[in-house]
Amino acid sequence: MSVEVVRRNDVRDRGVPSGRPLVFAHGFGCSQELWGRVVPHFLDDHRVITFDHVGSGRSDLSAYDRTKYDSLHGYADDLLEIMEALDLHDVAFVGHSVSAMIGVLAANISPDRFGQLFLVGPSPRYIDDGDYRGGFSTADIRQLLEALDANYLGWSADMAPVIAGNPDRPEIGAELSASFCRTDPDVASQFARVTFLSDNRRDLRDVTVPTVVLQCAEDVIAPDAVGHYVHEQIPGSRLVELSATGHTPSLSGPDELARAIRAHLR
Repeated sequence: MSVEVVRRNDVRDRGVPSGRPLVFAHGFGCSQELWGRVVPHFLDDHRVITFDHVGSGRSDLSAYDRTKYDSLHGYADDLLEIMEALDLHDVAFVGHSVSAMIGVLAANISPDRFGQLFLVGPSPRYIDDGDYRGGFSTADIRQLLEALDANYLGWSADMAPVIAGNPDRPEIGAELSASFCRTDPDVASQFARVTFLSDNRRDLRDVTVPTVVLQCAEDVIAPDAVGHYVHEQIPGSRLVELSATGHTPSLSGPDELARAIRAHLR
């Protein structure tokens, strides 16, 4: 095991050592704590790995390289290094939001490491393009990024409840906002650009790993049309529509999300 890789990404390895590995990866502005209500559902019969992307959570901030992480490929390389360091095979990978595409990139590079992909609220492109509806215009994303740069803490307080949805449950937005506020503003600025300006549509058709797309209800970040697009583009994938609302089902419906994952584990 590479101690450096484990330390860099604050990798946590729990559950049953001989069980099938489940790797959970968090989205923009979050950390592995996002999975706190989901992970316990699998500890009795799976080997469960969580980690923080460099620049997030308790990762090693000194390892942040602006050149490396100017593309989602930098994060995909980290994911593969974690799998290699832990000698993981037949991995059931659960990626939320931008980590769904990070998982797609990693699986396309080393499909032999992966047994399944679970893509939670995925979006290969956030900006509308011709007939493709990503949910945002170019002007929308430009405004979002400018607001983030101008006042990251204020942006976090305003945007987290919108992203989380569930206005009748303000504690969910508050938890997500607190997570955003623990992220270094400079890292968040670059990660936001990489996330919201990426276009991974062509990568979807190259996926050979069995894939389950988990689509939330009333998700303003990755609307229904996007989830259906991902499902249609990945050969043989399955689409599961959750009743959990908002973009963070691990907070708004963790039990339902865990049941959906377990129901489709091979």
